[in-house]
Amino acid sequence: MDKLIYTVMTGAERAFHAQQVHANNLANADTAGFRADYEVAGTQAVPGYGYDSRHQSTGSTDVVSQRTGSVRETGRELDITVQGQGLIAVANGNGEAYTRSGVMQVDAQGNLTIQGRAVLGDGGPVVLPPFRKLAVAEDGTLSILPENGNEMQAVDRLKLVDGSRPLAKNLSGLLVSRDGATLAASETVRVRSGALESSNVRPVEEMVAVMDISRQFEIQMKLYQAADGMVEAGNRLLRD
Repeated sequence: MDKLIYTVMTGAERAFHAQQVHANNLANADTAGFRADYEVAGTQAVPGYGYDSRHQSTGSTDVVSQRTGSVRETGRELDITVQGQGLIAVANGNGEAYTRSGVMQVDAQGNLTIQGRAVLGDGGPVVLPPFRKLAVAEDGTLSILPENGNEMQAVDRLKLVDGSRPLAKNLSGLLVSRDGATLAASETVRVRSGALESSNVRPVEEMVAVMDISRQFEIQMKLYQAADGMVEAGNRLLRD
């Protein structure tokens, strides 16, 4: 009976974890540049002597959907969308991470940020001098019209990387390479100014997945009750 209980309880735990993953995807259906997580199920043997035939299910969320979201025009000069599988590099602690969100902001000190994180350029975090107008070229070059000038001047270039390799998310929800390596700047990645990429979450798919997982959880609970009933029947036979 304990073999069935191992299977049932770990299966129920995996279903609960999967429901959290899909719920988080749904919660970010309107988050610009958000990449949906996939819940991946697996199995492993229960460690310890005498448990060779016992197995339990496992779940992980280190797989990120690579499909692109729809693009909507905003007309805002600091909004950009990365074309293809490109990514924008941002500061993350002492290193860097990557994002598809192109909602950029400039603070009072001229720091260019995305969600409070410094945007990286050719020489590190991008810091802009006072300007009246900002333009972002297709290759990520940042040009400004100085407060006391009449011509646009190139001041830096966004670090854009190729994100077609396997990616995962760190604890901050930013994208990183699965092997932990820093991605090199790409000369082929292009951006589009005045537009944002929507989340690549498909709400209908996520809702269907949540309902299917709920049914799986119910089945696991019924199997648990069946296992409990068989144990009780066995105990009665032993007592008799």
